[in-house]
Amino acid sequence: MIRLASWIIGSLLVAALAAWIISLPGTLTLEFAGYRMQPRLGTAVVLLLIAAALVIAIWAIIRRLIGAPGAMARRRAAKRREQGVEALSDAVVALQSGDPARARLMAREAQARLPENSAAKLLEARADLALGDMPAAREHYRALIASEKTAIAALTGLYDQARAQNRPEAALTFARKALALAPDSSWAGEAVFEDLTQRGQWAEAVAMVNAEIVSTREAKAKKRRKQAVIETARARENEISQPNSALDHALTALKLLPDFVPAALIAARIYISRGEGRRAQSLLRRIWRATGHPDVAALYAHSQSGASAVERLKRLRELIELPAPHRAAAMALARAAIDAYDWPLARQALDPFAGADATQGVATLMAEIEEGQSGDQGKAREWLARAVRAPRDPAWTADGIVSDEWEPLSPITGKLDAFEWKVPVSTTTRPTPLPPAESVSLPQLPQTDPALPLAPAGNPQ
Repeated sequence: MIRLASWIIGSLLVAALAAWIISLPGTLTLEFAGYRMQPRLGTAVVLLLIAAALVIAIWAIIRRLIGAPGAMARRRAAKRREQGVEALSDAVVALQSGDPARARLMAREAQARLPENSAAKLLEARADLALGDMPAAREHYRALIASEKTAIAALTGLYDQARAQNRPEAALTFARKALALAPDSSWAGEAVFEDLTQRGQWAEAVAMVNAEIVSTREAKAKKRRKQAVIETARARENEISQPNSALDHALTALKLLPDFVPAALIAARIYISRGEGRRAQSLLRRIWRATGHPDVAALYAHSQSGASAVERLKRLRELIELPAPHRAAAMALARAAIDAYDWPLARQALDPFAGADATQGVATLMAEIEEGQSGDQGKAREWLARAVRAPRDPAWTADGIVSDEWEPLSPITGKLDAFEWKVPVSTTTRPTPLPPAESVSLPQLPQTDPALPLAPAGNPQ
């Protein structure tokens, strides 16, 4: 309604303007080729406007006729570009949908319609790689390396191809080239870093980590942990041959991660070997309070060279009070008490954790106590039978592999910092039924301190 009213008002205004122009007083004399015309001034103005409009219209028609071939060419090019973009889109969809044959066909069609488009070439190379046509993929990628715009993408494809063909050296070469062209390339940096760690080139690996630029708190924490793990790996490698250098690396790791148990154990062992037992004990007490790790308690008990089992137990009692705060503390104290033949103390330490949820370690220690304190073979066999079905104790675990000690790399995947202190995943899906008591044989329990003679129960030495 408003639009109709506006149109009517506009029409009336134009008509009024035209009437006013026509009614203007005066005449205009025009002489042309012997002809004289004397129209009124308003009529002359109207005729002049009509003539200008005709000239403009005629010129527009002439321009359109002249530019018709170019316009048709532009329309064909636009249509060709549109078809090329559509083919490119279809190629991407087909490749993501798991149809590399159609993706390659669409990529070739896109190249025919968009000959300068690099994305179509990359898609065809990807499709070749997915189809297993390695020679064709390699040729496409090598052709794309020459362009700065597509060099990194081509090197990425060559890297994936080399890995698919199990050619690690070639893959590493492509990663190094990509890293030289684009230092911020994440996949290339990860590939080169992984190679350095697997080769044990820790100095170069930590230099790469130090050069990383991080902004978020999470990224900074990950960087510190990675640095600490590498420094601990360097300390572990030099602990025997270069203990002073190893100690420096271990302390550097502890500055980055103050409660990192592997670094603390290495530093404490070096302190002990240098006769600096007090330093080792101070460090181990701090780590024990923070982590409660059993390896820390075991090393604390042996922090004085030449100490007897009774002395080790006495030292450990300074660290652990009864009742033990957790299972790891109880097991460490019970182990030291068993070595010192203090059977009542060993039993007292384990009693809170020897219920229905007793772990394998607790059950095995209880079997030693029953055998050593009273010589009760039946109870010892019962505990050993329970140990077969009991939950496992935490251990250093990576990719299903359990290790007695922490290692910087996974032996399966070569991943850095793969080992975690946790309960290993059980390999069985259902509990194994208990064997009859008479069929369970009690193995000879090991004597953990060879310097101590086997004494009667209740007589520690």
